[in-house]
Amino acid sequence: MGEDMAAAQRYEVRPVAWVESPLKQLAQAPNQGREGAPPAWLAVEPDLAEAIRDLRAGQQILVLTWLDRARRDELACVPGDNPGSPPLGVFSTRSPNRPNPIGVHRARILAVEGLRIQVSELEVLDRTPVIDIKPVLDQVAER
Repeated sequence: MGEDMAAAQRYEVRPVAWVESPLKQLAQAPNQGREGAPPAWLAVEPDLAEAIRDLRAGQQILVLTWLDRARRDELACVPGDNPGSPPLGVFSTRSPNRPNPIGVHRARILAVEGLRIQVSELEVLDRTPVIDIKPVLDQVAER
């Protein structure tokens, strides 16, 4: 695809929820949820109440976030868990710094209270926009 065509295409993504987390600064956030990330709340937009009606405590979900404080100009990095590694292209890593800073986080629902969903081990900062919530496929009944 030519540069002119790529520039002409735009996609709109709106937040479906916002993260409420005790993690306020990047230095507080672990690289991965399993590395000590705290539980967090997803505050769902009121007009999307119907979309979360079937979510229950105990379910595993994928939380997709827009890592709004990430750098978008980084194309290579040294993986955080292996500082002796040579730089890798960001598409070979889970670095938040990438052309489209979409975070993918597997979490377990701890509670659902109205428009708020408490999830386990979410390694993102407070006020991070959530762009989607999806079930983990191996837990979805075939319909």
